[in-house]
Amino acid sequence: MTKRWLGLSIAVGLVFILAVPGCTDFQAAVNAYNRGEYETALKKFLPLAEQGHAGAQHYLGVMYGEGKGVPQDYQEAMKWYRLAAEQGDADAQYNLGGMYFSGHGVARNHIQAYMWVTLAAAQGNKNAVIGLEILEKKMTSSQIAEAQRLAREWRPKSAE
Repeated sequence: MTKRWLGLSIAVGLVFILAVPGCTDFQAAVNAYNRGEYETALKKFLPLAEQGHAGAQHYLGVMYGEGKGVPQDYQEAMKWYRLAAEQGDADAQYNLGGMYFSGHGVARNHIQAYMWVTLAAAQGNKNAVIGLEILEKKMTSSQIAEAQRLAREWRPKSAE
């Protein structure tokens, strides 16, 4: 009985891996990024991001935000962060909040920053917890309340 379940588990796992080629493409892109092969990573992330893959969108935001393999472009970083953040990607939400905090690629807006960082913190992003503490020192209680209301009302969008 145990061997049968093991065999079934392996078969189901293989079907899942083969049925979701974007997962292996995404991991290959992440691996290239981590090796510093940014041109390769860009070529792999871009089609996935254009198809709505939130993780790939987040990485493109990082690449444009930091100028890794592409010219640094905060507006382009904002575009990709927003697409991923709106789908619920916690890392993109945190980075989007950081862009609103710093005013890179967008007008500085502490309410929007706090909202996005709150959403990231709710998903366990540890950096976001620290970010909220920093933001709270720069905001009024009414601004914080407004940002918290926006975070409560926020709903993720599906990939488009």
